[in-house]
Amino acid sequence: MPGENLSRDEARTRAELLSVDGYEVVLDLRSAVGDAEEGAGPRTFRSVTTLRFRRTGTGERTFVDLVAPSVTAVTLNGRELDPAAVFDGARIALDGLADENVLVVDAQCAYSRTGEGMHRFVDPEDGEVYLYTQYEPADARRVFATFEQPDLKAPFRFEVSAPEGWTVWSNGVGERDADGVWRFAETAPISTYITCVVAGPYHYVTDTYKRGELEIPLGAMCRKGLAKHFDADDIFLITKQGFDFFHDHFDFPYPFGKYDQAFVPEYNLGAMENPGMVTFREEYIFRGKVTQASYEARANVILHEMAHMWFGDLVTMVWWDDLWLKESFADFMGSFSLAEATRFTESWVTFANNRKAWAYRADQLPSTHPITADIRDLEDAKLNFDGITYAKGASVLKQLVAYAGRDAFLEGSRRYFTRHAYGNTRLGDLLSILEETSGRDMKAWSRLWLETSGVNTLTPVVTYDAADRITELAVLQDGDVLRPHRAAVGLYRLNAAGELVRYARAEVDVVGQRTVVAELVGASKPDLVLVNDDDLTYCKVRFDETSLATLRAHLGDITDPLARALCWSALWNLTRDALMPARDFIRLVLDFAGRESEIGVLQMLHAWTRSAHTYFSAPEWRAEGARLLAEGALKELRLAAPGSEHQLTWARFFAGAATTDSDFQLLEGLLDGSGKVDGLDVDQELRWAFLLPLAAHGRADEARIAAELARDDTASGKRHEVRCLAARPSEAVKAQAWAAVVESDALSNALVEATIAGFTQPSQRALIAPYAPKYFEAIERIWQERSIQIGLDVVRGLFPMLQDDEGTLIATDTWLESHASAPPALRRLVLEARDDLARALRGQACDAGTPVV
Repeated sequence: MPGENLSRDEARTRAELLSVDGYEVVLDLRSAVGDAEEGAGPRTFRSVTTLRFRRTGTGERTFVDLVAPSVTAVTLNGRELDPAAVFDGARIALDGLADENVLVVDAQCAYSRTGEGMHRFVDPEDGEVYLYTQYEPADARRVFATFEQPDLKAPFRFEVSAPEGWTVWSNGVGERDADGVWRFAETAPISTYITCVVAGPYHYVTDTYKRGELEIPLGAMCRKGLAKHFDADDIFLITKQGFDFFHDHFDFPYPFGKYDQAFVPEYNLGAMENPGMVTFREEYIFRGKVTQASYEARANVILHEMAHMWFGDLVTMVWWDDLWLKESFADFMGSFSLAEATRFTESWVTFANNRKAWAYRADQLPSTHPITADIRDLEDAKLNFDGITYAKGASVLKQLVAYAGRDAFLEGSRRYFTRHAYGNTRLGDLLSILEETSGRDMKAWSRLWLETSGVNTLTPVVTYDAADRITELAVLQDGDVLRPHRAAVGLYRLNAAGELVRYARAEVDVVGQRTVVAELVGASKPDLVLVNDDDLTYCKVRFDETSLATLRAHLGDITDPLARALCWSALWNLTRDALMPARDFIRLVLDFAGRESEIGVLQMLHAWTRSAHTYFSAPEWRAEGARLLAEGALKELRLAAPGSEHQLTWARFFAGAATTDSDFQLLEGLLDGSGKVDGLDVDQELRWAFLLPLAAHGRADEARIAAELARDDTASGKRHEVRCLAARPSEAVKAQAWAAVVESDALSNALVEATIAGFTQPSQRALIAPYAPKYFEAIERIWQERSIQIGLDVVRGLFPMLQDDEGTLIATDTWLESHASAPPALRRLVLEARDDLARALRGQACDAGTPVV
C-alpha cells in the first residue's frame, strides 16, 4: 500500500483550497470480457475523468487521487501535463491553478480481485462476467481521478460503454443510447466514496414504492446463477416497510430518485449505502434453508443501508473522525425500524445479544477509542469500521433516546437533515440541534459518552431485613470513566409454575460510583436482580451471589426473551473476563440452550460456546469438553421438532462439535443417505457444513471434495471446496494453503478468506504450529505489498491464536518491540490479536482453577 495513504491534514488543506463543481466520468468496460493479453499485466479499462473545480483559498498547487497502472494524458485548463512527471502511481500533482479549473485525466485503471475499486468476477457456473464497484473509504480513485475525501462533495455524471447484452446501473437513472453507451442522470452533490457502477448480465426485478405523490422506482438484482433462489418479494417488502418508517419519522422525502439493490459476489462488507444503488454481499440470497435469524439479519442490513440515505449520504461527516455520525445512527435505526415496522418485532433482543457483544469486545481491546475517534489517515479509517463505531455507537444512541426522550431525538434528526442537506457536518453540529430539542446539556453528555473510551460495569449490592425485604439496593459503577446511565433495575422471582418472572422494576439515573435505587426499598427478596433490564444503556452487568445461583439453576425459566438474552450476555462477559470458568459456561449452554425460543440468541450461544471451548477452556479439559459438546448437540438435535429451525441450528452445531467415530459416521450417513434425522432436509449448504469437519478430521479426501463440487459447481460451491481442501490434516496441504495466501496474490478476496478459514482448524494445533514464526516474518511484507483489505484478512486470519501459550505471547511482544516503526494500522492489528491471546490464557487459567493475575 505504499504511497496510497491520505492524511487528515492533507485533506483539510485541500478542502481549504478548493471546492468541486462536478465530475464527468467516462468508463469503457468492454475489456471485462474476452481473453486477457498474455504477460500484459493486470486487465485494465479506460477511464476518462473531467473534473471541474474552483480555487477558494490561497495556493496554486494541489493533487488529485488516482491509483492506476498507467495514465495516458493529463490536461489542466487546456494545458497538457506530462504523465511521467506528475503521476506517481497514487497521485497526480497539479500546479498553476486558476480560479476556475477543468482537469481531464485519461487513464488505464485495473479491474480488481480484492473487492476494492472495480471488482471483476467470473462465474464458474456459466462463465459470465460481473462487475461492481466498492469504494469506502477511499477506492473511487481506483476507477477514476478524484479528490478522495468526504467533504469535497459534487454532482456526478457517468457514461459507461459495456459489452453487448449487458445492463449497467449507477446512482442515477440510466439509458442505453443508440451508440451502445449507457448515460446516467446527474446525481445530487454526494461524496466520492458513495458513487457506484454495477454492470453485467444480472438478473433484475423491479417494483415501485408509492406514498401519496412520492413514487420511488425499486430494483433488485443478483447473478443469473442465483435467480432461482432470489426472494425479491421479501426484499421489496422490507424495503417498502423501511421507506414508510423513515418517511414517517424523518419528514424528509427520500432524496435520490430510484432505489436499486444489488446482491454481488465476493463482497468484502455486509453492504454499502451508495445512494440509489445499494450493494450487498450475495450471501444474503439463501441457497438453502436458513433460520428466521438469517432473514432478520438481512432485513436489518437493508434498513441500516436505507437509514444511510439520510445519515451519511444526504448529510455526510467532514472527515472519518466523525464516521459514527453515519454508522452509529444507521446501526441504531436498523434495529429501531426493524422492531417497529417489520415482522421482526424482537430485534432489540438480537441487538442486546449479538451487536453489543461485538461492541464489548472492541471496547476492551488496547486499540479501543472514543466513538468520535482520532482518525489520522485512511489506514486508520479502514480499521475504525469496528464494533465501537457501529454497535457501541448504536448502544449509546439508544441510551441517548432514554436520556433525552424519543420525541426530542427524532425532532433533532429532522432538523439536522433540513439544516445540513447535501452538506458535511461535525459532532458539534448534531449536539447543538439535540440541545435545542431536548433541553439537555449535550456537551457534557458527549464528553462522557462520545469522547471517552471503555465500558462500565454495573453491579447490584442488596441488603435485606429480617423479613427478607430490601433495605437498600445500590448499583456500583466501575470503569476508568464513570458515566451517567439511565438504567432499569428489574427484580425477578420464581412463581408457582416454576417461571422466573419480573415483579418489580425501577428506572434510575446511575451517577458516580454508587447509586441507591430508592424505589425498590421494601420490595420482597428477589431470586434475581437484573441491572440494565430492558437494555437501556451500554454496560457490562454483574450479578450478586443469589442471582448467579438462580441463573445456574433456572436460567431457562426466565420468560422474557430480552431479559434472558441479557443474562446470557452477562454470563459470556464473565467468561471472557476470566471470572467464570469456560466449562461452567458450556454447562449452562448444555443445560438451558435447548429451551431457548429466540433462534438468533441460540445461534449466538453456539458461537460463544465454540469460542469458550476453543480458546478459554483449559487444554487438559478440551477433549472432555469436546465430548460433552458433541453429545449435548446430538441430544438436542434429536429432541428438536422435525423440520424446525431449531433442528437446523443444532445440526450445524453438531457438525462443528463432532469428535468421535460415531459422530463422523452419522455425518457421513446424512451425506450418502444411509443416515437420517427425522425432518432434517440435508440441502446443499448443509452438505458442505457436514463435509468440512469430515475433511478436517481426515475422513474426506480430495476426490470426495471434488465429487461434492461436481454436485455444486457454482461460485458458492467453489468457496466451500477451497475451504474444505485447506482444512485437511496434512503437512503438504497446509504448506500449499499458506503459499496460496502468503506467497501469491492469485486468489480473489473470497478465496483468500476461504483458504484462511480452512487452514486454521482448532483440532490441528500441532500441525500448524510451525507457521507461527513464519507469520511474524511475513506480515510486514504482506502489509506493504497487498491491498489493505487483503492485508487485513491475512494479518487477522493467520495470527497464531491456536498456539495459545506464553511462547506465542512472547513472540508477539518481540515483534511489536522490534517493529516500533511499522505502520500504525498493522501494529494495531497485532496488538489486538495479542490482547485476544492474553485474554484467552487468563480464561484458561480460570478454567483450570489457577489464580488469574
